Amino acid sequence: MSPTAIIVLIVVILLALAAIAFGAQAVRRRRLQRTFGPEYDRVVADTGNRTEAERELLERTKRHAQLELKPLTAESRAKYSAAWEEVQIRFVDSPKEAVETADELVTRLIADRGYPTGDYDDRLANLSVEHAATLEHYRNAHEISLRSKNDEAGTEDLRQALVHYRALFADLLGEDPVAGAAPAPRSATEDTTTTDATTAERSATETPAPDPGVAPSRPDATSR
Repeated sequence: MSPTAIIVLIVVILLALAAIAFGAQAVRRRRLQRTFGPEYDRVVADTGNRTEAERELLERTKRHAQLELKPLTAESRAKYSAAWEEVQIRFVDSPKEAVETADELVTRLIADRGYPTGDYDDRLANLSVEHAATLEHYRNAHEISLRSKNDEAGTEDLRQALVHYRALFADLLGEDPVAGAAPAPRSATEDTTTTDATTAERSATETPAPDPGVAPSRPDATSR
């Protein structure tokens, strides 16, 4: 074989290897994008380097594969659903306390599913492999919860936090814990209206007492 033919053969081989490597990279990229969804773009933006970001996501996948995840029993799902319903009911009168309870409940559910719950960032990384679609909800809820502890979150913020927590909670649970939207907190006007309505209803059903010094009326003969 002539030197020219050998050079051509080497070039062809190198091009073929490059095509194979490029194709493998493209397949890996599509798989990561499909697995992590919006989290893929977030990590790329945070690192500023696509190759470094994909390396990080691959590491997450490897760590996730080592976890001993377990599904919930039907009894456990029912208990969690009932607990979440109590959180929503509590929110009406105590929004801040309800959000704190929701955070604790979500953390407990994460642990029961087999995820480590020690470090918040590690928790996000582990959840991102199978729950990337609702991970941003968790971030938003956690951020509002931190502000709430410093009394920097309003009532509407707390309602949004509950909605965000519920999204991840339902994803981990595998079903919607409670039908319907998050409740609105009870306002002072509603309390007054409820009290007035109750008083009016009670007054309508009670027999009014006679005025002092006036004898009660007696039915006449025609009414008997």
